[in-house]
Amino acid sequence: MTDQQLTQNFIFIFIQASLGFGIAIALTPIYTYFAFKLKLWKKMRETTTTGEKATVFASLHAEKHKRNIPTMAGIIIILAVTIVTLTLNLSRSQTYLPLFGLLAAGSIGLLDDIINIRGSGKGVAGLKSIIKFSLILLIAIAGALYFYFKLGYGIIHIPAVGDFEIGILYIPLFILVIVSTANAVNISDGLDGLSGGLLATSFGAFAIIALAQGNVGIAGFCMATAGAVLAYTWFNIFPARFFMGDVGSFALGTALGVVAMLTNSVFVLPIIGLVFVAEAGSSVIQILSKKIFKRKVFISAPLHHHLEAKGWPETKVTMRLWIIGGVSAGLGVMIALVGKG
Repeated sequence: MTDQQLTQNFIFIFIQASLGFGIAIALTPIYTYFAFKLKLWKKMRETTTTGEKATVFASLHAEKHKRNIPTMAGIIIILAVTIVTLTLNLSRSQTYLPLFGLLAAGSIGLLDDIINIRGSGKGVAGLKSIIKFSLILLIAIAGALYFYFKLGYGIIHIPAVGDFEIGILYIPLFILVIVSTANAVNISDGLDGLSGGLLATSFGAFAIIALAQGNVGIAGFCMATAGAVLAYTWFNIFPARFFMGDVGSFALGTALGVVAMLTNSVFVLPIIGLVFVAEAGSSVIQILSKKIFKRKVFISAPLHHHLEAKGWPETKVTMRLWIIGGVSAGLGVMIALVGKG
């Protein structure tokens, strides 16, 4: 790649990042107007995943219970990324699939958010967990079959080790990655600004990896997403004006997983998304411990609520997890670039 080509690619990617940010900023007052007019208030959960009263969670967020905070702001991000991709960066080989994942999973999240808003608010408002899981699973299965049978994907890359043909095992691996990433991002979206900062860092990291591979379209998609997420985060930091909602977290988590598979960087995804892994892992550990041993490992799960319950202010939890996310993303990029041979 010549210096001129590299400069052109940087400009192309920068334009997409800027437009993603700018369009999301422009859409924010429109969304805000209708969100308050239509009273799109987020209903806080009253029970845990295992069915008990969420007393610790309620005590930690009692102040938020008193405020009417709109949800579904993830629509802003989805619209911004879709507009940028359709106008500047629509590529069958590089952006069709992450855009499909963004829109398909976003539709499931949108349905969940609508039920949350219009429901009674009793228990865990929204779609039942098994229904959400099943719908995301269907998207993951469709993607896996398309990648394997249509595109011929079947090789995984282990940094500094090499490429390995895994054949049909690629299908369950793809499904695991998409379902895990979508749910991990959804679980992490629990404090003002937390998921936004982590997602911007993660998509930025994959933009670097994609650009190093020569996948300029994927890099542009990642940076358009990062720009839109940063615009959302500007208004979501404490005290949040609005929440992303499942429409945003499921959409962005799924798109992140698809990007990892497209760039054959699945083994650095858990490093780049280390905080997402820790958040989801803490929830799984808590559920299993309560079901098997009838006791809790964490005061409250996921991890960010445990840290709050230990006495950390919400802003301290968010910013410290941002730092960890930034360091782990940088480490993941270095491993991906150094071990690409």
